[in-house]
Amino acid sequence: MKMALALKQSKRIGPYLLLILPPLFWAGNVVLARGLAQQIPPLSLSFLRWATALLFLAPFTWQHLKRDWHHLPGHWPMLWLYSLLGIAMFNSLLYTATQTTTALNCALMQTLMPAATIFCGYLINREKVGLQQGGGVLFCSLGASWIILQGKLLSIGTLKLVAGDLWMLVAVLCYALYSTLLPRRPKIHPLSFLTLIIGLGTLMLIPPFFIELMIKGPPSATLNVMAGVLYVGIFPSIIAYLCWNRGIEIIGANRASLFINLIPVFAAGMAIFFLGEELQRFHLVGIMMVLGGMTMFQLAGRRG
Repeated sequence: MKMALALKQSKRIGPYLLLILPPLFWAGNVVLARGLAQQIPPLSLSFLRWATALLFLAPFTWQHLKRDWHHLPGHWPMLWLYSLLGIAMFNSLLYTATQTTTALNCALMQTLMPAATIFCGYLINREKVGLQQGGGVLFCSLGASWIILQGKLLSIGTLKLVAGDLWMLVAVLCYALYSTLLPRRPKIHPLSFLTLIIGLGTLMLIPPFFIELMIKGPPSATLNVMAGVLYVGIFPSIIAYLCWNRGIEIIGANRASLFINLIPVFAAGMAIFFLGEELQRFHLVGIMMVLGGMTMFQLAGRRG
């Protein structure tokens, strides 16, 4: 009886443990991109990230892909769309944003993703949320707004967003669409799916990568840049995406999207420690509001 209860609890906790890892790795991705902003252009970092991930994945996944290939006819338009939204556009926009705004701001803007995902879910899948879940999302959004406005909500009329903040808003919408459409993916092995969308996304990035090379020149071939490309090619690309895709498969895009709110929590510590960015009182208040809203949403979802 006790063993059965423990097994049941582990099945409940399992998806949440899976969904904690992606925000941790994605926070590292944002902080690292900001730290290397002057050494490697954004599209170069995006292309090298996914090319590295593909090189690591392919030797281990081609057998799965070979077995699943006959399931793919009819799914190619959606596979190209997943690759465009979740691989090529989101990351390129994020890296472009880090050129002109702080790592902390990039991470905090991503707390708008749950609201964007729920909005997309309603428009595309007609998914509805309860009153408490809606309140949780609102609380998260208010927390993000509190931080962006530096604790002065009445100053929204005088808010001036830098270009990086606007790029991040577009990136958030792209990933919200990706997460919303993810349950419609073909029923193939997760490694086959990940290899396919990374491969297609890398193909899409080849033309802009070469255009950027001609305009800005090649990235700096320093140890920091090479180590950074290796990190973003493995942890936020392979491990995080496998965990994220599986977590959404188990508990759904709406509930999983709230874990995005952990990105600023992890990123704040990393940005302060590695980049010397300053943590202020309004950051702490906003983070507490975000975590409170996230808890409200998850508790309502579990009751449902």
